Amino acid sequence: MRGGARLRRLWREWGAPLAWGLLITQFGASAVRVDGASMMPALRSGEWLALPKAEGWAHRLGAGGYARGDLVVFKPPRDFGAGWTNDFRSLTLPWRYRPYLIKRVVAVGGDVVQLRAGRLYLNGRAVDEPRTLNYWSRFCPDTASAVANTAPLKVPAGHYFVLGDNRSPGGSLDSRVFGPVPAWNVETRALASVWPLSRRAELSPSCDGEAQPERRARLGGPPEWNPRVLDRER
Repeated sequence: MRGGARLRRLWREWGAPLAWGLLITQFGASAVRVDGASMMPALRSGEWLALPKAEGWAHRLGAGGYARGDLVVFKPPRDFGAGWTNDFRSLTLPWRYRPYLIKRVVAVGGDVVQLRAGRLYLNGRAVDEPRTLNYWSRFCPDTASAVANTAPLKVPAGHYFVLGDNRSPGGSLDSRVFGPVPAWNVETRALASVWPLSRRAELSPSCDGEAQPERRARLGGPPEWNPRVLDRER
């Protein structure tokens, strides 16, 4: 009896809370931190995003899918060497892992996608991206590199072509480099930014071509309320 009582107590105080926590984070909702500058100006490094995990499971099981403009969290392909790292927020780990990435869906299965001089074309037509293009045209737009000028590519069924909003040289590691992402590799959609509560209204990139540009971005303007629902506007 004493052993059974001890086990019940351990379950009540530790097992049940951990089980519920695991259930909620795997099938309910969780959060992820934005690391890096690949989604500027839509997202800034250090923001925390709310993720509807149940939606991700439903889509991976074939119930619905993501739309163009959605911000999705996923892992790069296993055979993509540059997608593996042992660095975790300036700490060197004794093992390598594939960190989650967050990018924007720009094409779905069946679409033909291409970039010309940094401009996105979908099924032969230029895509209107006023927020992204207007922002980067003020600083350091990439119009000449290989990833800014790609051959037409038809996205396979069950895959997504994803891009970062950062269109500066070397600004984003995305489908232009590792190809379309299988739907099963997509964890879920980023629903909202929930932290911090305030931020500066203006953010200017460093444009120096060095690593970790988010550390040298310049903040300015008045403080503004940050939490918001993430939309598909580009």
